[in-house]
Amino acid sequence: MHQLMPPSASEPPGAHRHESTKGSEMAEDDTELGRGGRPGRRWPLGGLARRHPFITGAAAFVGVGLITFVLVWFQPQKLFLNKTVNEPVPGVIQTGPAAETSRGATAGGSPPPRLEVLRSGSFRSLEHATTGTAIVLHRPDGNLVLRLERLSTSNGPDLRVYLSHIPASSDLHAYRTGFIDLGALKGNRGSQNYAIPAGTDLTAFKSAVIWCRRFAVGFGVAPLSP
Repeated sequence: MHQLMPPSASEPPGAHRHESTKGSEMAEDDTELGRGGRPGRRWPLGGLARRHPFITGAAAFVGVGLITFVLVWFQPQKLFLNKTVNEPVPGVIQTGPAAETSRGATAGGSPPPRLEVLRSGSFRSLEHATTGTAIVLHRPDGNLVLRLERLSTSNGPDLRVYLSHIPASSDLHAYRTGFIDLGALKGNRGSQNYAIPAGTDLTAFKSAVIWCRRFAVGFGVAPLSP
């Protein structure tokens, strides 16, 4: 038969109960209720950053690098920024007899060069809404100029102006081969001139294209018809 031991003289009554209560309070401080009332563990971000500074720094570096890559490569900001460039017609477009088109010359001065329209067509939308007119002009010295008149399209990365062997169609990716690159698009809005290389056989080219070289897609295309 067991005998109950009286509390020690050095321990006041209720000491065991006080320590038990204190221990349970400390356990509650270390945990918090998770889903369904189950205890969950807290993960303070500040403490994690202090314990693992290398991992935190590497994550921040990767995040900044990713944002920089998106801004440089995709350049989404250009979709909200328009660039307007307007250049004068390099002469007078001949629409009637030579005697009529030369009346604009100033007294005592030489008349501006008369330009003959060889090809023209209106732009059609491809990847982005595009309007305007493409005109191939023949100068008196024999040089050819592609003029984009009242162009309006979206801005974007690495936009180029192509003369293409491919007839105008709704295929966004059809113009990646068989072209002459006339240079970077000067502005996504306005009227601009682009020199066509000497010796170009114009009959071999069926369309003018606003081409995004970065993503190999056409923004707009204009058929070139006599």
